[in-house]
Amino acid sequence: HEREHDREISELIAKHKEEMEELRAALNKEQQQVLDELQHQMEATHKAEIEQAQIHSQTLHNLELEALRLSLNNMHTSQLELTQSNLRKEKETALVELREMLNDKRAQEVAILQSRHQLELEKIREKCLKEKDDL
Repeated sequence: HEREHDREISELIAKHKEEMEELRAALNKEQQQVLDELQHQMEATHKAEIEQAQIHSQTLHNLELEALRLSLNNMHTSQLELTQSNLRKEKETALVELREMLNDKRAQEVAILQSRHQLELEKIREKCLKEKDDL
């Protein structure tokens, strides 16, 4: 009876060990599946975060480029306005100088014409006086 009891206990122990091994194997398998799934989810999350970061980085880059373009455009516009202003001033200065030069030339020509006129008038008077004397 005692041997039978020992045999049953041995069988129960063996059955218990076998069940424990099966449970361990099932637990390890389930644990591995959970780990694999978790790793897959982490990779997917990581990939999504990288894509989001790249999109964010690209958006920031595009915004920076747009800001630089606008800044450059404003600088170019300011430079054009400054150039136009300088050209306008130069044109006005050149016109004033030209006007003064023309006025001076006109005054010289008027003086020359008056001088010639005076000379001609003197010649005519002399001629008249001479003709009077001759008469």
